[in-house]
Amino acid sequence: MAPLQPPDTDFERRIRASFARQGAMALIGATLERVEPGLVEIALPFRSDLTQQHGYFHAGMTSAIADSAGGYAGNTLFPADSSVLTVEFKINLIAPADGEKLIATGRVRKTGRTLTICDLEVVAIRAGKSTTCAVGLQTLICLRGKPDLAG
Repeated sequence: MAPLQPPDTDFERRIRASFARQGAMALIGATLERVEPGLVEIALPFRSDLTQQHGYFHAGMTSAIADSAGGYAGNTLFPADSSVLTVEFKINLIAPADGEKLIATGRVRKTGRTLTICDLEVVAIRAGKSTTCAVGLQTLICLRGKPDLAG
């Protein structure tokens, strides 16, 4: 498979600026860790206020960072004057999200002019060991000519 070629050579700056404007990610303490063409990683450190009744990360937190990782992975391959919205995503919670942090990875599976499909994975890190706790699939829409709102 040929390497993915973003039409916007300044995609990383654009993605990082957009992520910095996401109030939801700031609220939960998520950070943008890795930005490459068609691939984004978002980390979420453990906090007790992000858990469910058993002390694991709540599925809503797992899903939120997975959705954003996939959305930004797709957006790395979109034109500079566009933005992204999630059309649909499905997530399977396959193990407890139990760890010091979660890392969500979004990876473009197929990109098209309008719709892009991404694979999602979330791993929980505990004592240096990584356990996959969620996997998913996402459909994104490229909003051409509608860049993110700044400020």
